[in-house]
Amino acid sequence: MTDAAQPRDSLARENEPRIDAEEILEGILDWVEVETPTYHGDAVNKLADKVQAVWSEVGCTVERIPGRDGFGDHVLVRSPDWKEGEPSILVLSHMDTVHPFGTKDETNPIRREGDRVFGPGIYDMKAGAYLPYYAWRHLKRLGRAHGMQVSFLYVSEEEVGSPTSREIIEREALKAKYVLVTEPARDGGKVVAARKGVGRFELTITGRPAHAGAKHEDGRSAARELAHHILEIEGYTDYARGITTNVGLVSAGTGVNVVPRDARAEIDLRVVTAADGEEMTARILNRVARDPDVTVTATGGMNRPPYERSPAIDALLEQARALAARSGLDLQATALTGGGSDGNFTAALGIPTLDGLGADGEGAHTLHEQIYLSSLAPRAGMWVELLAGLK
Repeated sequence: MTDAAQPRDSLARENEPRIDAEEILEGILDWVEVETPTYHGDAVNKLADKVQAVWSEVGCTVERIPGRDGFGDHVLVRSPDWKEGEPSILVLSHMDTVHPFGTKDETNPIRREGDRVFGPGIYDMKAGAYLPYYAWRHLKRLGRAHGMQVSFLYVSEEEVGSPTSREIIEREALKAKYVLVTEPARDGGKVVAARKGVGRFELTITGRPAHAGAKHEDGRSAARELAHHILEIEGYTDYARGITTNVGLVSAGTGVNVVPRDARAEIDLRVVTAADGEEMTARILNRVARDPDVTVTATGGMNRPPYERSPAIDALLEQARALAARSGLDLQATALTGGGSDGNFTAALGIPTLDGLGADGEGAHTLHEQIYLSSLAPRAGMWVELLAGLK
């Protein structure tokens, strides 16, 4: 390798501070130790306290946005040079996890096994949330914290669709030139440049109860009616178009010897384009009862718009690839992922958005969730170059 082709770190001055994977891991584990189930706002706020403290220590301004509806606070950090109306980067992270209390002590204890480090929420996404902080602090150590101004937003309820933070996310995104999302890397370190949109719906069926033995003929079964709709809605799945419909939660009846009066189902929809979202939403909501004596009500809509790839996103990806190469990282992107993120909101606004910039690992939302220690220094190096070099 010639000097010109060597990563930036190999050309650094001998006395220059280096990125330290063990130091990064120590900070990540401090955050993982705080369990943050989404619906426990007080628990999420304990992590918000830590986020607020570390950013305040490096000279950034921190705004604590009070939570509501039982959710935790959101934390908005701005670099010291931040000015309204100037080009900026918005970095999006979330503090909540899907895991219940006790996971870190019982079903997925925090532990290190070779290159693998386990713990609830470590991959999705406390490692990713910590990496830009470490990178910013490292830039200050190097005297290079003078790139484009940056806002770092940590939200408290992403795992349930960001119901209270979406307005804040979109408001801040409209101030930014680029949005970078710290969701975990995919498929061996790849970033995300497109995501499916997510829709959520509920069907409510009301029939007529009757004794299942003595007066069965007088009943109108809500469960039977629901079964027809489940088969129809599941039949909308079209893998060629990237559309999936999943009836994930179903309930009906009060007893085995009663014709069920009530039934309900919850439906998950995933689509690639906004047009597909509009089409499928209309089809799911347009319910016609088979039995004229039964009432069918459908509610819901798109929870997250599709994050569609665009020329502007491609341009951001190419810029990010060139910057990441300075730290020795060959940055590649997945074609598409089915999971949604807060990046869906910002991409739908037309703001160039790059996602999946967190740590590499596996097992999001599982009891073997883990990160790869070997990914931390390269990903931190990537963040250093992005924060210092995006134009």
